[in-house]
Amino acid sequence: MSTAEVMDHPGDTSLLQSCGTADSLASLEDATAESTANESSEEESACARTEQSNTKAQQSMHTESGATPRPDSLSLPAKGTELWTTHRDGEVKLRMGESGPEAEPSLTVNQMFTSTVQRFGNYNALGWKDGEQWKTMTYNEYYKSCRTAAKSFLKLGLERYHGVGILGFNSVEWFIADIGAILAGGFAVGIYTTNSPEACQYVAENCQANILVVENHKQLQKILQVMRVKDLSRTFSKYTQIRLFLLRHCMFQGSLANTLREIRPTAFMGVPRVWEKMQEKMKSIGAKSSTVRQKVASWAKDVGLQTNLNKMDLNGSLSRKPLNYRLAKRLVFRKVRKALGLDRCTRCYTGAAPITKDTLEFFLSLDIPLFELYGMSESSGPHTISLPDAFRLTSCGKVISGCKTKIFNPDADGNGEICFWGRHVFMGYLNMPDKTEEALDADGWLHSGDLGKHDQDDFLFITGRIKELIITAGGENIPPVPIEDAVKEAVPLISNAMLIGDKRKFLSMLLTVKCQVNNETGTPEDELTPEAVELCRKLGSNSTRVSEIASGRDRVVYAAIQEGINRVNEKATSNAQRIQKWTVLEKDFSIPGGELGPTMKLKRPVVMKMCKDQIENIYKEVLTPTTPDNPLPPK
Repeated sequence: MSTAEVMDHPGDTSLLQSCGTADSLASLEDATAESTANESSEEESACARTEQSNTKAQQSMHTESGATPRPDSLSLPAKGTELWTTHRDGEVKLRMGESGPEAEPSLTVNQMFTSTVQRFGNYNALGWKDGEQWKTMTYNEYYKSCRTAAKSFLKLGLERYHGVGILGFNSVEWFIADIGAILAGGFAVGIYTTNSPEACQYVAENCQANILVVENHKQLQKILQVMRVKDLSRTFSKYTQIRLFLLRHCMFQGSLANTLREIRPTAFMGVPRVWEKMQEKMKSIGAKSSTVRQKVASWAKDVGLQTNLNKMDLNGSLSRKPLNYRLAKRLVFRKVRKALGLDRCTRCYTGAAPITKDTLEFFLSLDIPLFELYGMSESSGPHTISLPDAFRLTSCGKVISGCKTKIFNPDADGNGEICFWGRHVFMGYLNMPDKTEEALDADGWLHSGDLGKHDQDDFLFITGRIKELIITAGGENIPPVPIEDAVKEAVPLISNAMLIGDKRKFLSMLLTVKCQVNNETGTPEDELTPEAVELCRKLGSNSTRVSEIASGRDRVVYAAIQEGINRVNEKATSNAQRIQKWTVLEKDFSIPGGELGPTMKLKRPVVMKMCKDQIENIYKEVLTPTTPDNPLPPK
């Protein structure tokens, strides 16, 4: 479920009309200089706004009638509804409880931030690398910078409940602009750097942004394409001296590996693609090791997997770890953790997209359990979490304290839509009452759109997504993800797999093979990864590029892929769930290419549109059953 959708707009609508005058397009440094003389008055103004906001929030917590109608409100909840709103100055009734976290007094972002500063003022809050030098910022310095940003935004004309659009990568300035916007009484609105100019325009118009903060000239040009600016003597804030990257977008090829080894985090969160890339790299290195090293590593992984599975079954209460585990830890596990930069890491998390059981077991065998999280932007982040003493393979864990999970309309196997309840549930979609009513029911439950079930110990397992469910021409409902994961596990050469078959007579699949990724642009290249080249060699193929494999050019590789798919088909619960045909595409999916979202989730409608011709060709051809006697799909 997305928090916003790009929609068509009238051609005569300009971003400038929504965002205010060109005077707002000024740098923070210029604004800071101009606002110094008025520091006291601006500070009082910001504080007054914040306190007024706090008072209104506390009042709304106790109100029985929900949001108060306003003449300028864009939309209002239906009669009797108190738990959602879609206008920017709206109020909602908090989902309070009688005890525990549900009963905790409400806090604003400003209150929590200032409380943290008071407690940990001299502690480091942020750290970044400027060239070869590491720099840090204490909470006191962080707070001061955020207040400076807030006063600058006010000076530039930020109105209450209006947005500050932030268009850039992860950096110190991003955080400062984010908190600064909130302290000033506005909205902090992050905009993906991969957004098109039109998508940026939609976000800015929807939140009625007065100010846009951009990272560099490239991002600035996007904005200039959709707005009219009379005076560019003062432009957007451009933070180019300190540029950090989002770890979730960096593959295990140099940058992420070096960063982890240098930082040595105590906790690390990576989307599945990050862990998969680590796995590929480690397997590639292991294949080049001596026979003795490979045997020792294999023995240690067997010990590690069995020990950690036993520990998992006992909910982390393994009283004494066996001698062979302790020996494996000394000989292998500690060295692996140090090589990865995870020697100090006590919690390794994964989330935002499905992760395969193969990857989970691989890291578990190396004594690096990956704890899955599950949540949505609409739930302010995690709703369920896995912990060292409470996790199961392929499970997203248990609901966090103070929240509730409900399986809506479950089938005979217990599968149904996952619904959330708690104080972490969002207020609603800005200016989108219809979408909000779809997401939040009359009782305030957030409908995730995901399918899942609980096991006997109340662990949550995601089984699919309602919108992704394939309904064949024969009327059979088929969740695609389990089949796609099975193919990727059966054929290690495969990077991405997408099942096709909605309203079709049989299932087919689009496949991509593992290739190198440009570290600067994130775009897939034609050259295969070292692991993929090694796999081809073992099959008897000399292919080193995607173009040498795609569209049936390498029959040796195609035969190996078909063998893997045959193994998957043998485990299918019905004939309708068998993959009858498939093809390998000319390039892998990526964020810049549009096939993957910012968290590496597959954008199925986009791929369907981009690969329309390939899909139609699959279903135009005469069907040849895929069996061991017919190893190749028809050309």
